[in-house]
Amino acid sequence: MTTIRAARSDEIPGLVQYPNDAGRNAATSTYLTDLLIKGCTRPEWCLVAEDGDRLIGSVAGWTVPGHDMPSDVVLLEAPWDDPDLTVGLALLAEMATLARTLGATELGHVVDSPAQAPQFQRHPERRGELLRRAGFTVARDGRRFRWLAGGELPAQDERLRFRSLADLGPEPFVDLLEALLADTADARLSEDVRRHGQRKAAELLFEESAGLHHEPQWWEIGYDADGTPAVISLPAHSPAFPVIGFVGVAPAHRGKGYSSSVVARGTAILAANGATEIRGDCDVQNIAMFKGFQRAGYDNFADRMEFSRSL
Repeated sequence: MTTIRAARSDEIPGLVQYPNDAGRNAATSTYLTDLLIKGCTRPEWCLVAEDGDRLIGSVAGWTVPGHDMPSDVVLLEAPWDDPDLTVGLALLAEMATLARTLGATELGHVVDSPAQAPQFQRHPERRGELLRRAGFTVARDGRRFRWLAGGELPAQDERLRFRSLADLGPEPFVDLLEALLADTADARLSEDVRRHGQRKAAELLFEESAGLHHEPQWWEIGYDADGTPAVISLPAHSPAFPVIGFVGVAPAHRGKGYSSSVVARGTAILAANGATEIRGDCDVQNIAMFKGFQRAGYDNFADRMEFSRSL
């Protein structure tokens, strides 16, 4: 009989351990240890599926440090050869109940391919089937990008004049985000506009971005030669990596090559503050930003399917 319960202290950080897969076991244990230290999860958010005396599945809640309820799930493991995916469904149901009890209204999960550290999400098709059966839907079909130190920094665009959050305050940033959301190729942001309206979606995007570590002088608006706001750059540090965060080009200034310019600006700021690896992502439908990352010297190292479920 399978039991779903909170992991005991002696089972953390290992959770499910796979025979003959020491690299995966070590990487995921290190990952969970780091999440606990940074406050991205808590021991009581780490659930396991036990069959007899053997752990056969796991899932953990994840949040931005400082928040008291999980917004996403990570370290999802289950017997993927089970045609009914019974254990996986039970784990996700228990996590949904826990998150709802803590006040969450939505849960997200991402599946990266190819499988790689730290979560090694093998069997992506089965994972997708499990998530859909558990009530998740695809929020965004994304592409992940990575810049590594060692080469030249991307060239800066001298056409743009940048002013920071420390100088401008938040209102011009929210105004520009609102203008960007009027015509966005990002599926997740389009859904936010549909649900909340353009202004509220912009405020939520600013608030969500502000949950990542950043300095006010890092966040900037780039102005075109005509004095109007052309690009927004919100570089930050996620709990795992320095990230480009949100970047965008105002609708009136698209077609000028500014997508690579704004990625280059965020890259320079993070690199100047010690970053040796920087990550970013975009919707596969956002062709301009996809090309912008590539022109700025980023490698498309993975695909990322983003799922979400209302609670």
